[in-house]
Amino acid sequence: MKRLTRDEMAQRVARDIPEGAYVNLGIGLPTRIANYLPADKEIFLHSENGLLGMGPKPAPGEEDPELINAGKEHVTLLTGGSFFHHGDSFAMMRGGHLDICVLGAYQVSASGDLANWSTGAPDAIPAVGGAMDLAIGARQVFVMMELLTREGESKLVEACSYPLTGVGCVSRIYTDLAVIDITPEGPVVREIVNGLSFEELQRLTPVKLSFGQLAQSA
Repeated sequence: MKRLTRDEMAQRVARDIPEGAYVNLGIGLPTRIANYLPADKEIFLHSENGLLGMGPKPAPGEEDPELINAGKEHVTLLTGGSFFHHGDSFAMMRGGHLDICVLGAYQVSASGDLANWSTGAPDAIPAVGGAMDLAIGARQVFVMMELLTREGESKLVEACSYPLTGVGCVSRIYTDLAVIDITPEGPVVREIVNGLSFEELQRLTPVKLSFGQLAQSA
């Protein structure tokens, strides 16, 4: 079994983003997706600090210190891109003007609840940022995460034990082992990495999975 790397996960998500979509890429893993969106496909990347029309990560030495995303990472701006007020950016998020947001997660429940801002660790500084606004405002919420924690526990759970970001908001999960849809009937596996059986994936996951039509990924 060969797990997908983080860049391979980003490539996989990029394949599912349609032309003309307005998309927010959350802090962390999802920002890598910008590097794999095809140049011939018009996709509008949004950042909650007030950017629309972001491009891929700049080449080393070509960073603009005043051009950053919400995670304070250097980005590029495509021709026609724009800057606007933080308040206007949040109005765009809350007003249902984003087709897709892609977020990282600590946990996703079988019913699509999202927990991605705090583990409750005693020395952590919890800061949900705009994740709650994105989770309820975007038309589709994709999650990009490794399926298991470092301790080998599944991040897809029956019910989240961490503080929630949104309730019933996640529509699809992209992991290093499988692509899983969250449906009214429960999680449905759409793709599995080569070398991993559905039975083994089910053994790793404490929630009941169903097997969808798209069975095996490259």
